[in-house]
Amino acid sequence: MPHTNRDGAGGEPGELTVPMAWLYAEYIAEELLRTGDLMPPTSFEYRAGRKALALTIFLSDAEGELAGIRVITQLDTWLSLTAYDRPWQDWVRERLDVLGAEAAAAGGTGPDLALAQAAWRWLEETELLAPDLDAVLHEGGARPEEEEQPQVWTPAWQLGLPLGHLAISLF
Repeated sequence: MPHTNRDGAGGEPGELTVPMAWLYAEYIAEELLRTGDLMPPTSFEYRAGRKALALTIFLSDAEGELAGIRVITQLDTWLSLTAYDRPWQDWVRERLDVLGAEAAAAGGTGPDLALAQAAWRWLEETELLAPDLDAVLHEGGARPEEEEQPQVWTPAWQLGLPLGHLAISLF
């Protein structure tokens, strides 16, 4: 369904709305991950990292100035939000709820928010088979061979978030 307004820019009726804030957040996330060269860009883990980073970037833009931000000035904020000890998923849910309520009060959800919500649904609902990091090591503390490591199905955001955090810290 095409959107026909331009997020307050006063566009012509019937004009297609371009989700520039979301596209810019995805672009920044892609560049951070590509620069870090941590994972093949065709892998599901990379996709999860890109979506988690894009959500972090998009949702941390409280002032609506995403297109004008300087990446360097935001790195510390993004590192803090993606840190291991932070409840990132709760923060995402809260921010999406707030933005959704604001959009509903303004008359509807824009394309940026719709894409962010779709990314969050994918991250939450998609599970990837990953090494079980909580598994007990083999006897004597030796690390098992890769094919012998126990694996568990893990929500995509739990794999993408650390990948994104690492990409930010390597930038």
